[in-house]
Amino acid sequence: MKLQRFLAVARKEFIHVLRDWRSLVLAIAIPMLLIALFGYALTMDLKHVPTAVWDQSRTAESRELTSLLDGSAYFSLDRYTDGYRELTDLLDAGRIMVALVIPADFADRIRADRPVTIQALIDGADANNATLAAGYLDAIGTIFNRRMVVMPQTRRPQQTQLGRIGLEPRAWYNPDMESRNVIIPGIIALVMVVIAAMLTSVTVAREWETGTMEQLISTPIRVPELVLGKVVPYFVIGLGDVAIAVAMGRWIFNVPLRGSTGLLFLSASIFLTGALFLGLLLSINLKNQVLANQIALFTGYLPTLMLSGFVFGIYNMPVAIQAITFIVPARYFIALLRGIFLKGIGLEILGLNAVLLTVYAALMVLLCHKRMKLKL
Repeated sequence: MKLQRFLAVARKEFIHVLRDWRSLVLAIAIPMLLIALFGYALTMDLKHVPTAVWDQSRTAESRELTSLLDGSAYFSLDRYTDGYRELTDLLDAGRIMVALVIPADFADRIRADRPVTIQALIDGADANNATLAAGYLDAIGTIFNRRMVVMPQTRRPQQTQLGRIGLEPRAWYNPDMESRNVIIPGIIALVMVVIAAMLTSVTVAREWETGTMEQLISTPIRVPELVLGKVVPYFVIGLGDVAIAVAMGRWIFNVPLRGSTGLLFLSASIFLTGALFLGLLLSINLKNQVLANQIALFTGYLPTLMLSGFVFGIYNMPVAIQAITFIVPARYFIALLRGIFLKGIGLEILGLNAVLLTVYAALMVLLCHKRMKLKL
């Protein structure tokens, strides 16, 4: 490979990028838009759950319990009702998600140091939110237990038990349990896949469609010089997008960056290389800008969103789908990002993910070199 020819191709591609200012603006604006959209709109936290209470006891003890609900950030005590019919109507209409039924002998049992059970009706149409709401109710029950000290009773299905024994959980790495601390690192992988698909998937296809590929073939240029020269400008843009994503996550969404910034950008460079060469490989094979761009988005964006662990936990997937995730490079990159951002760990633990990511990038580079033919 001759450096002069490589720099000439890279300079030509840089000029094209700068002249096509609309694509350049999109390459910068899309990452910012995606980060803002996912950071603000996509949340796995459950707060201000609309709640109704049927308090048959109407005592100081029952008011103590409802005050714990009302004072919590997780529940919004909207209504007091006087019967099951009203609770059922509210649940059916979707106006509430949780309904508590406090029995008439609630205070008497507490004062007599006898076990007591409160019925909790939860809208299970959204299973994930229902599970979270049930967990929050258990936490409220634990706090109430510490104040009232009630003997435990055998747990009944679909009911919340007030017992004496309670756990005191501590969440490491993300003590406030903020979902955006988990989401923002994953968005970096999503942004890089989108940018790579949008930019490099049209480079070679554009040369064929505009008729300039014949001119390149007539020159003494070699395949490595052409391929690497095509990728370099978009690699620089991609790293700029990574810097924007990291800065927005750190300073706008307050996501902690506990690990090495150098390791973060090194991992991003490896993943970006693989994503760019994947787009270039599609451009070489398809020779059609629109088709190459669409397939690049399909093969990059969707697996990153669905199969990388970004939104859905891999270990909750069926075994067959879990096996497929091993060929999704974003799985390893997101593991690296979350380890660097939240845990502050390095290659001594994340080394295998980095190696597999490097293998993916090297494979994409080799395939591009093999498929690129400088002949008609």
